Amino acid sequence: MKIEKVSINGNKNILEINDKIFVDKINKKLISEILYKNIANYKGRKSKTKQKNEIVGSTSKIYAQKGTGNARHASRKAPIFVGGGVAHGPKGENSYKIRKLNKKEKKLGLISLISEKNINKNLLVFEDFTKQITKTKEMFTLLKKHEATDSIIILDKNSTDKIGRSLKNIPNIKISDPGNLSLYDLLKYKKVIFTESSIKELEKRYI
Repeated sequence: MKIEKVSINGNKNILEINDKIFVDKINKKLISEILYKNIANYKGRKSKTKQKNEIVGSTSKIYAQKGTGNARHASRKAPIFVGGGVAHGPKGENSYKIRKLNKKEKKLGLISLISEKNINKNLLVFEDFTKQITKTKEMFTLLKKHEATDSIIILDKNSTDKIGRSLKNIPNIKISDPGNLSLYDLLKYKKVIFTESSIKELEKRYI
C-alpha cells in the first residue's frame, strides 16, 4: 500500500507499506473489549469491606437457641445484621482478577485503529528527523501547520534524540515508540504521527 510521507520542509513523497498493516473492516467490537480490559487492569483497586472475623465486638450469642420463637442467631457480627461483616465483599487490591490480553488481540486492535485513522485522514508520516530541533515553538509551528496539535507521535530512536526534548512541553502531545503503543492512546488523541523508521519497525513487529 502507498501512503504519503512528508519532510520537515513540506515536500511530499510516496512510502510503500505492507498491506497487512491496514485492514478494510474496522473491528469495533474487539477494540471495545481491549479497551475495557485495559481500563479494568489500570483501575485503582483499593475498596475493601470487613469480613465477619474483622468486626470488633462481642461474640456472645444474642439470645437462646430455642424457645424464643425467633430465628436462630449467633453474634451480632453476622452479615445479616446492620454493623456486621459483609459477605463476599471486596477484599482489597490483591483479590481482583487481572483480565488477560493476548498478543493476537492487541495486534488486531492496533491495526484496526491505525486503519481507521488512515481512513479518516488522521494518520501522518514524517521522514526521519535528521535536524536537531530544541525549541518548543519551532516544533509547535510544524505541528500546527499539519493540524496535528492533538497527537500521539511514535518516534524511532534517532528521531527521539533529535526532537524529543522540543515536544515535552507541548500540551495534548504524547511521545511513544513502536514497542509501547497503547490502544487507549490511539483513541485518546485525534491524530497519529509516525516517522518513516517507526512505521517500518511497526510493520516488522506486527506482520
